[in-house]
This record gives sequence, structure tokens and C-alpha cells, in this order.
Amino acid sequence: MKRLLQETCKKFSTSPYKKLNAQEFANLQNRYRNILTRGAKELPPIPPKPSGKHGKLAKSDAHNLWERLKENEASVLLFAKDSHISFTNNRAEQDLRVAKVKQKVSGCFRSEVYAHAYCRISSYQKSIVIILMPYSFFNLINHISNNTNLFCLS
Repeated sequence: MKRLLQETCKKFSTSPYKKLNAQEFANLQNRYRNILTRGAKELPPIPPKPSGKHGKLAKSDAHNLWERLKENEASVLLFAKDSHISFTNNRAEQDLRVAKVKQKVSGCFRSEVYAHAYCRISSYQKSIVIILMPYSFFNLINHISNNTNLFCLS
């Protein structure tokens, strides 16, 4: 499964349209389902539920992963269909990490208004850094100081 997804990611990234055509996507789905079918045969058996016990029966990690991959097939393969979806969620996690560290250091945001203001400023800063990356840090400071109306708390 890992190899299939990595190969698809590589094919996807080299494609000029950044997505697979209908035939390639159908082949990917068939291979994905074939791997899931073969994986189901290799899963350890689920032991019977003892009588008198309540709640869910504990399954192995492999079984839980297999179930999630089967139930969320459309979500797992969405990156190959839509060019706006990335293969990993690393960028989202990196963007959230800064706000979580800020929250941890300061204890919390004093109010929801300030939390929104912080998110707005950091989003603007991240966008400008990406645009001005080849330029100097001073251009970033100038750009922010010239657009202070974006940071109003209202």
C-alpha cells in the first residue's frame, strides 16, 4: 500500500496537470482495492466477545488501519484527483504548530478577538514571506508597516 501511494505521488508530481486522468485514476482504485482485499486475508482473526462484557471489542492496530483505509478510500486517493489537495498534511501541521506554541507559552489567548487577530497577522505574515522569500527581511517589515489597516481588531 505504501509503495502504491508513493508511486502515485511521484507520478502525480511529474504530471503537467498535477492530477491523474480518468483511466489512471481507475487503475489506481483497482490496485488500491486489490491490496485491501489481499490485506483482509492476512488480518489476524478477531477473538469472540466474552459473554457479560460491555463495550467495543479491541482489535489489532493492523485491523484498525485496514478498516480506516477501506472506509476512507475516497479521502486517501483524493490527492490524485484534485490538484489542490496535497499528498501529505505537513504544511497544515507546520502552520498549526506556531499557534499552538504561542498558546502554550502565553498560557492562552486573552479573548477570542485577540486569537483571531493573531491568526490574521500570522496568516498575512506567512503569505508575505512566501511572496518576498527571495528578498530581504526589511521588505517584509516595510510591507507590514504600510498595510497596518489589515490588523484592526474589529
